Amino acid sequence: MKILLAEDTVDLNKVVTQMLEMQGFDVDSTYDGKEALDMALSNGYDGIVLDIMMPKMTGLEVLKEIRGRNILTPVLMLTAKAEVDDRVEGLDAGADDYLTKPFAMKELMARVKALTRRGSQYAAKELSYGDVTLKSDSLEMISSNTVRLSIKEFSLMQSLLLNQEHSVDNNYLLEHVWNDEAEASEETVWLYVNFLQGKLSYIDSKVEIKGEKGGPFQVIINE
Repeated sequence: MKILLAEDTVDLNKVVTQMLEMQGFDVDSTYDGKEALDMALSNGYDGIVLDIMMPKMTGLEVLKEIRGRNILTPVLMLTAKAEVDDRVEGLDAGADDYLTKPFAMKELMARVKALTRRGSQYAAKELSYGDVTLKSDSLEMISSNTVRLSIKEFSLMQSLLLNQEHSVDNNYLLEHVWNDEAEASEETVWLYVNFLQGKLSYIDSKVEIKGEKGGPFQVIINE
């Protein structure tokens, strides 16, 4: 599981990063909101932890921007404030959970684990983007026409749709779709991207997968 941590207090950032890594998470950490936004738009994550009060951009500004880009990654907000209005604003902006400082490290770890599980559960549901609907019960991709996908095709399309409108790299897809299988490679990802591109064309969808061999890849709507 890959986590983005944005926390401007250096010591806390380092401690949380170390604890998450000890729990088996792969962590990208940053100290300001602008870099957090850039990373969220450039990489695929299983969960994002955002401090509200950060330089350059606040956590709320970052959250609103990524939700505005249709990035559905579960988000946990951190704040030193305890006011109800602050919590409500974060939840209204699309946060999935909220934790007020100071907090026990065990509680943060439990919240992050619950957050990433929630993301996995969400991923199992029906997904729609543009004129495409992806159905998990039948492995169908539906637009003007309907086509059935293989399990790997479905998992790949699901990963792309869950990170819609921003790109995901080969490493992310190899980890999340192929579970780092030894035989899976850049060639494997490219082959399945081509399969999906052909099937999107077959169902006459305006959704496209952009990217060259080697990635990164991104789903867009071609108006």
